[in-house]
Amino acid sequence: MTTKQLEGKITLITGASQGIGAATARLFAQASATVVLASRSVEELAHNVEEIKANGGEAMAVTTDVTHADSVETAIRLTVAAYGRLDIAVNNAGMSGGNKPLAEIPEDLFDRIIETNLKGVFLGMKYEIPAMLDGGGGAIVNISSTMGLVGAGAGIAPYIASKHGVVGLTKAAALEYARQNIRVNAIAPGTTLTPVNERWLADEQTRQRMTGAIPMGRVANAEEVAEAILWLCSDAASFVTGVTLPVDGGSIVP
Repeated sequence: MTTKQLEGKITLITGASQGIGAATARLFAQASATVVLASRSVEELAHNVEEIKANGGEAMAVTTDVTHADSVETAIRLTVAAYGRLDIAVNNAGMSGGNKPLAEIPEDLFDRIIETNLKGVFLGMKYEIPAMLDGGGGAIVNISSTMGLVGAGAGIAPYIASKHGVVGLTKAAALEYARQNIRVNAIAPGTTLTPVNERWLADEQTRQRMTGAIPMGRVANAEEVAEAILWLCSDAASFVTGVTLPVDGGSIVP
């Protein structure tokens, strides 16, 4: 269903080839935004852009590696060149990195996870914010995780560290730019049915164990997370900044 919540808004979404990023791109297009999809996956990006255009939306793809400053800067530059400004950014690109006890994690794996999940968000905001200032303001949503709010003994220490870092960056940026009409918030999804998680959730015992820890008794779908992102980016959240919003079926209740 097409809405007008983001009518006229120019948006950039990283990690938009699949999962939460792709769902957010589709939803933003349905809300009448112009959507720039950024990812390393050329074929999946092209497919998603074609789907959005087939449904009457406006979109373009920009091949982007969020771990490289020049690649991120180019994505922002191409967006502004094509559409004149940047109003909204969703920094979603990330990786998990598997399960290993902390003492067994290779240094290069730790570095890759931090570089993608945390540095990628930093680089995104580094180049998104100047573009938004040129246009008079904007809204940014960074994707953290429930593991960015609590600890876990699940063998994913680098992931947990990176997602905690995203929360800290979000708070810092929100306070630095609040008076310049840029809102910065984060989403902390719980277990979500995405391609990354499908192989885990396909096992019935694993699925029951995961859903058993969720008060609502099920995992989220990517579209539900996208709806929360849309709200934070919309004028309906015009007085909200510096917040990390769990979307987790009640798994984390302070």
